[in-house]
Amino acid sequence: MPVALWALTLGAFGIGTTEFVIMGILPEVAADTGVSVPTAGHLISGYAVGVVIGAPLLAVAGSRLPRRTFLLALLGLFAGANVLSAAAPGYEALLATRVLAGLPHGAFLGIGSVVAADMVAGHRRGQAVARVLLGLTLANVAGVPLGSLMGQELGWRWAFAGVAVVGAVAAVVLRAALPEQPRPAPVPVRREVRVLARPQVLLAFAVVVFGFGGSFAAYSYISPVLTGVTGYGATGVALMLGLFGVGTTAGAVAGGRLADAAPMPTLYLFTGALAASLGLFAFTAGNPVLAPIAVFLIGATGFVAVTSLQTTILEKAKEAPGLAAAGIHSAFNIANALGALLGGAAISAGLGLTSPALVGAALSAVGLGLALLLGLSERRAALVRRAGAAEPVPEAVAAPALGEAADGVREPAAA
Repeated sequence: MPVALWALTLGAFGIGTTEFVIMGILPEVAADTGVSVPTAGHLISGYAVGVVIGAPLLAVAGSRLPRRTFLLALLGLFAGANVLSAAAPGYEALLATRVLAGLPHGAFLGIGSVVAADMVAGHRRGQAVARVLLGLTLANVAGVPLGSLMGQELGWRWAFAGVAVVGAVAAVVLRAALPEQPRPAPVPVRREVRVLARPQVLLAFAVVVFGFGGSFAAYSYISPVLTGVTGYGATGVALMLGLFGVGTTAGAVAGGRLADAAPMPTLYLFTGALAASLGLFAFTAGNPVLAPIAVFLIGATGFVAVTSLQTTILEKAKEAPGLAAAGIHSAFNIANALGALLGGAAISAGLGLTSPALVGAALSAVGLGLALLLGLSERRAALVRRAGAAEPVPEAVAAPALGEAADGVREPAAA
């Protein structure tokens, strides 16, 4: 793997920290801004909305820029938005800055994944993409626990200030370590949109939304669950967030190799395992011994499936790599918003702090069903391709006539 991939990993580390650190300081933010915990959960959804809006728009806007220049501009926007979050005077202003901070997220990780995949041989593309995603998982191992502990002990504003520093350092390192990338060949936006509108691509995005909406439903409210149900203090919450990060890191590393070897079976197995892990957490959250096991499994199973699904989407939409990669992160953050919204609704309905995990298990089960449909669609398409390749072509058929039939069926020539 090229050394420059670690620079992208560092950038992803900063992005991941700002996305997930809010989960560890949600009660503190709610108390300081005078809102309920479910209302403070809208800060999670607000960030996700920023990603959903910013990923495709910024990917298109930056498609004519050299890729390193574009990545540095995105990190600058990210760092500045987190400075504004640290200085926000109240809940409404903080919500607006969270939306702003989310804008560069998808475009950075999307273009970063494309750059990473282009650096290596084809049989190692899954591992290269996993290396970029490793920054997100390392954020959960170190960035989020430290940011959460800082926010709980010094005040939540310090968590966002620390994230802004990480973003600035990532920009400096990326500028030094990543060679300038050639300006990408312009691709008409209409053509890229047509690629993303393919049924298999849309179905893969749906797997992201529902399959991983389940993970976000539970993780968005993990801090109040660990304090109010499991009985941990601030240090215990930080350790559990770190354990979740260890799980995601293990999942990302294993997921890269499994995605290269067998992407669809990996997706089936680990999306189903994610649903089971979420169900397990709902029933073991009150046990300080079993709850950490479930937290680790949620992180590990989810990130194995993430890498497999991202590799699959990039392959199916390879004619529009920039927009497709950004669209992946838009889909993940629709999942983030959906999970946080439904999990908060379950708490507000009086179903208890563990109810978001049950909501998450149901969402991931839907994602597994959609993954099976995607696999069935792929098998049918492969059968059609093989049948077309095996069909003999009469010599009397002129070459221009071979492409006339849209369905691939060729009429035999007249004798």
